[in-house]
Amino acid sequence: MAEIDRNRLEELFTRERDDFERTHPKSKAAYASAEHLFGRVPMTWMNKKAGSFPVYFDSARGNTIRDIDGNEYIDFALGDTGAMAGHAAPEVAAAVVRHVSEQGGLTTMLPTVDAEWVGAELTRRFGMDRWSFALTATDANRWVIRLVRALTGRSKILFHSYCYHGSVDESLIVVGPNGESMSRPGNVGEPVDVLETSRVAEFNDLHALELELAHGDVAAVLIEPALTNIGIVLPEEGYHDGVRALTRKYGALLIIDETHTFSAGYGGATRAWNLEPDIVVIGKSIGGGIPTGAYGLSADFAAQALARDDLDLVDMGGVGGTLAGNPLS
Repeated sequence: MAEIDRNRLEELFTRERDDFERTHPKSKAAYASAEHLFGRVPMTWMNKKAGSFPVYFDSARGNTIRDIDGNEYIDFALGDTGAMAGHAAPEVAAAVVRHVSEQGGLTTMLPTVDAEWVGAELTRRFGMDRWSFALTATDANRWVIRLVRALTGRSKILFHSYCYHGSVDESLIVVGPNGESMSRPGNVGEPVDVLETSRVAEFNDLHALELELAHGDVAAVLIEPALTNIGIVLPEEGYHDGVRALTRKYGALLIIDETHTFSAGYGGATRAWNLEPDIVVIGKSIGGGIPTGAYGLSADFAAQALARDDLDLVDMGGVGGTLAGNPLS
């Protein structure tokens, strides 16, 4: 097998980089002049770039994005699935314009009748009885974690190694090179050692999952139906049945995060694969590009939570937020 010609590779890379800079002068200038932004971008993830600067957005419709230099792209990322149904879907755009121009009140801290039919539709799709809304799936996961800890009296959450649940502190735990649990490399300023809050097992490894559950301190197993942030890792035959059986055996709840796997169909992987979660979390694409997230509970779990007068669910108890459940989302 021939070795890679590193000199030729460097020549090609230099040529591509120079071509990129030549065809994106406005993006290059915008990045160079962004002195008042942390990392020169609105949000640091936007620095995950192939060249020496990111492409700057101008407009988007359907599956096409145009940058400020006039270049057009077929968008396979769709805002990391946040715009899974396409950018600026006419129905979404019309609803946003109608709400802003006719109703106003983008955030009011008051309920709307729309929220009930949205909750009913989520119930039809995912089967959970009671729904609550956030601005992101990250927040929905955080709030659910608080609820399951409160109701089970257990302290730890069990995750899959290299899972994706947004920037939830507890989820940044992986299986290390020698099989040990450890903080995910690059974890920024973790508030406590993640080993105090979480347990972890490799995806598709029921034996390792049971070993972690056997400690008896796991409030819930929070998982994606398929791993989606290290490529796509699909479950082996019978894996989800095994996870459900083990959670019931050891008295842990099962939380399914459908934020990415919602692409599997009308009710996500939960419906397509006949999964039986206790709680479902979803975000990103359910708002057609408008920031939103949600979590769904069984009627029994919701009733238990509402019956606890020691849990502050209407103010500063750690569940909820000022902009969550706003009329526009």
